[in-house]
Amino acid sequence: MADSQFDVLCIGNAIVDVIAHAEETFIGDNDLVKGAMTLIDAERADALYGRMGPGMECSGGSAGNTAAAVAMLGGRAAYFGKVRDDQLGQVFRHDIRASGVSFDTAPAGDGPPTARCLILVTPDAERTMNTYLGACVDLGPEDIDETVTAGAKVTYMEGYLWDPPRAKDAFRKAMSIAHEHGRKVSLTLSDPFCVDRYREEFLHLVEREVDILFANEDEIISLYQAADFDEALQHVRGHCEIAALTRSEKGSVVISGDEVHVIDAAPVDTVVDTTGAGDLYAAGFLHAWSQGWSLHDCGQAGGICAAEIISHIGARPEANLKDLMQAALGRS
Repeated sequence: MADSQFDVLCIGNAIVDVIAHAEETFIGDNDLVKGAMTLIDAERADALYGRMGPGMECSGGSAGNTAAAVAMLGGRAAYFGKVRDDQLGQVFRHDIRASGVSFDTAPAGDGPPTARCLILVTPDAERTMNTYLGACVDLGPEDIDETVTAGAKVTYMEGYLWDPPRAKDAFRKAMSIAHEHGRKVSLTLSDPFCVDRYREEFLHLVEREVDILFANEDEIISLYQAADFDEALQHVRGHCEIAALTRSEKGSVVISGDEVHVIDAAPVDTVVDTTGAGDLYAAGFLHAWSQGWSLHDCGQAGGICAAEIISHIGARPEANLKDLMQAALGRS
């Protein structure tokens, strides 16, 4: 295998996150699906934004959060995602590059504006996401840089990419390039509702294309339509090379062939906002994997990053992830 240019290449929907606190009544009054990611149109996005309380805006998107955290950990991270040549697109580009991520996808010169995700955080720390994909739907095969993809140890993609048709083609092209060059492909299932929409296609991916799978308990149960987590675990064991399954306060389970690692959740004083927990778990895990750590330590690294992100509002770390890793595991 040739030397790598990047440790982790992340491909996803380039989205500006708008995060605000909301009471439970707001969720019901606005007919929102609590705890899920729901796709909305521009009119709905404008109306909901107008009803939300004061919010925090930052570049986001699931894979974007992962890429930024890999860079914060000291990894070499790249990102592919589509924005418009508008103000929000400029904000996204500047922000992700400032975090240390290589991002050179050409912006769209026309069409819908840069995507945004309206995130409501209720008092129980659950996040309800409503996403207007905007320019994200324009991500296509032409945006997959073959040199970057071939030069990344692992290409990580979010399940949400399976919604826009052209992004699906980009997804397939990236997987093909990665495997042609002896690299690994990683997928996060993203959301149980996303799994429900594309179960058969995701099953095909997990069985034949994906090397490293990330899923939470609800997602993996949905994928296999299993009765419980243990049944789903047995299904996934023989499919992909590595499966990292998160279980909130129960920690995570990492499976690879006959290896099974049950990892306790990293301690956190107060759960404030679960936005980005899965994204940061993937970042810690993939960074550790790219450095040759054991699977158990990869799971611990993921848990440490997830614990940091749920301790405050927003999907970007406030603490130094490298310092946290050093303190907890004696390595960074």
